[in-house]
Amino acid sequence: MFARFFAVFEPYILALLGTVVLATLLPPRGIWVGVFDFAADAGIVLLFFLQGARLSREAILAGIGNWRLHLAVLGCTFLLFPVLGLGVSAIPGLNPQVAAGMLYLTLLPSTVQSSIAFTSIARGNVAAAVCSASFSNLIGIALTPALVALLMGGAGGMGGISFASIETILLQLLLPFVTGHLLRPWIGGWAARNRALLGYTDRGSILLVVYTAFGAAVVGGLWAKLPPADLGLIVLLCAAVLGVGLSLTLTLGRLLKLPREDAIVLLFCGSKKSIVAGVPMAGVLFPAAQVGVVILPLMLFHQIQLIACAVIARRYAEAEAKV
Repeated sequence: MFARFFAVFEPYILALLGTVVLATLLPPRGIWVGVFDFAADAGIVLLFFLQGARLSREAILAGIGNWRLHLAVLGCTFLLFPVLGLGVSAIPGLNPQVAAGMLYLTLLPSTVQSSIAFTSIARGNVAAAVCSASFSNLIGIALTPALVALLMGGAGGMGGISFASIETILLQLLLPFVTGHLLRPWIGGWAARNRALLGYTDRGSILLVVYTAFGAAVVGGLWAKLPPADLGLIVLLCAAVLGVGLSLTLTLGRLLKLPREDAIVLLFCGSKKSIVAGVPMAGVLFPAAQVGVVILPLMLFHQIQLIACAVIARRYAEAEAKV
């Protein structure tokens, strides 16, 4: 199962990197800027609509009673990680754009699909994972922009929420999400039967946003402002943030004396950050020329967390099999 799951994501990681290369070599210019901006906005709306359509009320109700676990996950996601982000962004001499990207990364909600998949591989409480990850994403639609406004208003000139941004968040993120969920009784079965196809739609939307964002950043001089040494530093910082996050969620699970199955949920749901939510939100929250550098740490963190969590989940499964 581990090999099959990892194989699904490896081509996507390569596709993300390829999209960055394409945007670097052939960024949209002239009339194509408007075309790709419109297509990226449409992709964001479609992505959140489908996310809402796939949100299972039954699964949430099945795990909603485990409130102590869910509060722990939300606390790690929206309190512990932002504190880590503030610490990283305050490192003396750190490139302000890198600092802003690292801070933004820590303000995002947890992943849904991969958190649930890793919990399943590790033989944890899948119903609770569905509930925690769904709560995190639902709350994150409102809380992440609020945290960006609160903590990033002065981060390299980034952040800050205007009325126009609030309107965009409501129309492009929240309204499609709610609409998709309300239509779930009619389209939920179709979405379940076409999960693989919709997965390609999700990833295609993200690739489109990444291409548009990085293209605008390249035209604005991204690689001149971000030397190669900073890329290596971002990788190290992402690995450090993930390592600290995993250690703290593991320790918190022990302090709360959670059952093994619930501790696994806290480990995976509490330590992961969603590229599915993060890339579209960045496109809404930040100026076009700044989005590329803001989401670069998220893209690298995404790859690192998949590799690390896949190894951890496999070890949990092997340990359980020996019992």
